[in-house]
Amino acid sequence: MPKKRRTAKPAARRKAGKGHPLWKGFFSFITSPPVRRLILVGIAVGLVYWFWFAITNWAVTTWENLLQHLGVGLGLAAAALAIAVWIIWRGKFSLLIHHWNRWLGGISLALAAWGLLAFFAPGSGILSKATLGGEFGKSIITASDTMGALRLLGLTALGIMFLAPLWTWSLIANIAKAIGRVLRGAWQALSKASQPRPKATPEPAPIPIEFEKAQPTKVEAEEEATPAPSPVSPEAGEVPAPETREPAKYQPVLTAGGWQLPPIGILDKPAEVELSQTDIQERAKLIAEALGSYGVEAKVVQINTGPTVTQFGVEPGWDRKYKEIKERDKDGNVKVRSEEISKTRVKVERISSLASDLALALAAPSIRIEAPIPGKSVVGIEVPNTTFGLVNLRSVIETPAFQKINAKSNLALAMGKGAGGETVAADLARMPHLLVAGSTGSGKTACLNSTICSLLLHNTPDDVQFVMIDPKRVELVNFNNLPHLVAPVVVDTDKALMALRWLNLEMDNRYRKFAQVGARNIEGYNKSRQLGEGLPFIVLVIDELADLMMTSFDEVEHLLCRLAQLARATGIHLIVATQRPSVDVVTGLIKANFPTRISFALTSQVDSRTILDSAGAEKLLGRGDMLYMPTDASKPKRLQGTFVSDPEVERLVQFWGSQRRPEAEPLRFEEMTHLVSAQKGADDSLLEAARQLAQEHGSISTSFLQRRLRIGYPRAARLSDKLKEDGYGETATE
Repeated sequence: MPKKRRTAKPAARRKAGKGHPLWKGFFSFITSPPVRRLILVGIAVGLVYWFWFAITNWAVTTWENLLQHLGVGLGLAAAALAIAVWIIWRGKFSLLIHHWNRWLGGISLALAAWGLLAFFAPGSGILSKATLGGEFGKSIITASDTMGALRLLGLTALGIMFLAPLWTWSLIANIAKAIGRVLRGAWQALSKASQPRPKATPEPAPIPIEFEKAQPTKVEAEEEATPAPSPVSPEAGEVPAPETREPAKYQPVLTAGGWQLPPIGILDKPAEVELSQTDIQERAKLIAEALGSYGVEAKVVQINTGPTVTQFGVEPGWDRKYKEIKERDKDGNVKVRSEEISKTRVKVERISSLASDLALALAAPSIRIEAPIPGKSVVGIEVPNTTFGLVNLRSVIETPAFQKINAKSNLALAMGKGAGGETVAADLARMPHLLVAGSTGSGKTACLNSTICSLLLHNTPDDVQFVMIDPKRVELVNFNNLPHLVAPVVVDTDKALMALRWLNLEMDNRYRKFAQVGARNIEGYNKSRQLGEGLPFIVLVIDELADLMMTSFDEVEHLLCRLAQLARATGIHLIVATQRPSVDVVTGLIKANFPTRISFALTSQVDSRTILDSAGAEKLLGRGDMLYMPTDASKPKRLQGTFVSDPEVERLVQFWGSQRRPEAEPLRFEEMTHLVSAQKGADDSLLEAARQLAQEHGSISTSFLQRRLRIGYPRAARLSDKLKEDGYGETATE
């Protein structure tokens, strides 16, 4: 209670006005900003009025002196003084700190203009004794006109350098590069001219190389049969055909087995496609603006240009939260400022969900977002290029990435180039099998051709052999003349089953040979063998798996899965392609045994999930654009697959076909009776059970065998036919 009385008395006094004296209120009114400024203006007007006569006399004299010393540059000085007064009056001192380079540049240009005025003098008046620039302008250019012009050029260059530093340094760098190129060319020309010419010495004749049992190619035979053409005049209208190989640059390579490896010159040289850097930079700016318009702070930190797509590396920004704080300044005005209280990284999902909006902003048919790029802290936005480029097989083979793998393995494959232009090569021995899917015209067959050509360029028939199955009869038959083929290209589905059975028998035979010498795999077995006694690698290439699965689903799946599970150690590898990656063709058992997969453009997301277990293949552009899923990767990598043209394939096949050896006869699967018996004995494990059911029930049907033996319809029908052949009574079929 006593505290309340003591606090209540001062409050009552303040309400009564006893706490605020009148002189304090008057002082606050006088010192307020409007009254203070009005009093200052009044004092200034009064002083001017009181001393007006003295001021006018002083001004006339001072004006003449200033005009004589400063000239027309007096206007520049007045403008500078007005700017300084404005900065002090408004308190904009931050402009001097943040834009110091612009102030220095403006001062340099103003001095250059002041000095330029000093070159001109009027005919009469005060300035006739001086110049338009006054005495100060003459001091800038000095007495010599030449030195003055150089000073003005220096001040102008210095001002431009301060105002546009980046542009200035870029111009200086380009000029320095151009001068360097000119000097380098002149120095090379002088060095060549100063070198003495070597005396002509007779070159030793090249030693001819004879290949054992190697026949000339068709092209070489035609060249030998026709005489050397004479120089053709322009009127003749004939142009000599270019050489397909370059014997002067690439010397023949003879292997220990007597085979000649093809030179790299047998492939065409790649044609480079240049992209406009201006368009790429504009797209990067559009991406940042489009993301910002949807409230996503991000910036493009890297650009990787590929043959088909350009990958923009986008770094996510921050989601910031602000709090408004009200404060009073010295004058008593209330100001509101925002203070950042928290910030969090932009979620990757927000960028991924804007794929369609970004495609609309960039006017692109489709874009793919890789969030994030493996091993990097950026999100990859892959935008199709305006100009598509082909990845030539030769351009990949000549890269260090491919040569590094080729030095370690016989089964190096040139896969293509990534979205950033990097070369991608792989080892088939480590895959160890490859599953390829893609719709018609997406580049699936071109991938198979380039894969086969990659192996043919560096391997003889003693190193790698092929078993090719082409139910479509038009894709792989071009390789029929190769000495690498175990048998001619198989086009019949019945013979294809025999080829798969033969491969299974060959795998079992190789395992028995390994057991005899105590080897674990084909590498260990070949190390203990002499030259010519080693086992070659066998690559099975199937162009269309769907046709085989429709013929004999159970047996094809069983044989393929058995090869995929066991054949790796024996040097047998599978490359299987299909244009219909549905679940009844690419079954779960087949997918489990083919960890390395390639998907070209597909028609639906369901097919993409079937082959890759993820979406994305339905957004590919076709023409070799693919997703490559290696064994050791968690996400597929986008590549532009290698391309090999039909003339290149024909030259390569013709090169190897000329070295075909007569004693090496290909196999004929249709003549192997043990393969046919293997087909009949394929159901021996259930044949006895079917016979017992036939003896117990008399007449049985195919559906009855399906239910009791828990098998599919094709196998039950074969068992029913077998029982009919063995005389177990008439079996009813449904």
